[in-house]
Amino acid sequence: MEIIAFGVQADERPLLVRAFAGRHQVRCLDVFLNRDTAPIAAGHEVVSVSVNADLNAEVIQALAAGGTKMIAQRATGYNNIDLEAAADLGLTVGRVSSYSPYSVAEFAWALALAVDRRIVRAANRTRNFDFRLDGLMGRDLHGRTVGVLGTGKIGEAFTRIAHGFGMKLLGWDLAENPRCAELGMTYVGLDRLFAESDLISLHVPLTEATRHLVDAAALAAMKDDAILVNSSRGGLVDTAALVETLKAGRLGGVGLDVYEEEAGLFFFDKSLEVVHDDTLARLMTFGNVLVTSHQAYFTGDAVGQILDATVRNVEDYLAGRTNENLLVTPGQRPAAAR
Repeated sequence: MEIIAFGVQADERPLLVRAFAGRHQVRCLDVFLNRDTAPIAAGHEVVSVSVNADLNAEVIQALAAGGTKMIAQRATGYNNIDLEAAADLGLTVGRVSSYSPYSVAEFAWALALAVDRRIVRAANRTRNFDFRLDGLMGRDLHGRTVGVLGTGKIGEAFTRIAHGFGMKLLGWDLAENPRCAELGMTYVGLDRLFAESDLISLHVPLTEATRHLVDAAALAAMKDDAILVNSSRGGLVDTAALVETLKAGRLGGVGLDVYEEEAGLFFFDKSLEVVHDDTLARLMTFGNVLVTSHQAYFTGDAVGQILDATVRNVEDYLAGRTNENLLVTPGQRPAAAR
């Protein structure tokens, strides 16, 4: 069988082909799945997509009309998929429930340290043989307070690194992680976490309850020199409010690997085009802001695990089996719709 895979990055392509070798052929496309590209999938029973695919009801209907019966998303989050539409049409939908938490946690720390120690600014200077230290002063993180929003697998991995730095640990989650508590984490309400943390890192999924979790009020509650890092989902942060906060001269730095309007921008080369997103353009003008293009997960270890899980999802679908990654199967509606 030929599987069609959308949104395949150049470094991911050989790994994806190798993962299905001896099982199925894979047609890899660098375009993302949306209503304009959905007709390309016609005739393919299994379609694999990346996190930036737009799988609304219209797209899912187009896939079903073309003969698609299974959608295998190569990501953990699935807020981009209309699961009820998929269930109505009898499609199977799978995702990757977990992969290396260290990939994202370590990258979040890379952002935090790069922002704190002005590494990008320093590197740009030294390339021009400017070796001054003006404007490059950072601060020790040892002994300071880190606030971790979401203490699942990735949040726990981030917390363990923070513990290694000798930081005071504050956490917020719907359920406490006893392994984080063993490290000395104190679980507190959002108000206290925002007010007391020197570094705040987001590791929660994007839901209606968490959308704009970091809003104008949360930003106002933060210390003037706090560092904010988001390597989870862009919609967790109200970017317009963040821009206003930065314009007021507040926050020590911001590291973003995700952006709430990243679809159609991230993973593309826009260097020769006019970018019409004024909010993102303004955000990029601040010297204490570092934006990367949703790459926190992008290690060989994590991608390998993602692809192994994707292969298992496809094989279980073909064999009529279910597993923890399958969100919708024929006759089984998504949990939210039950």
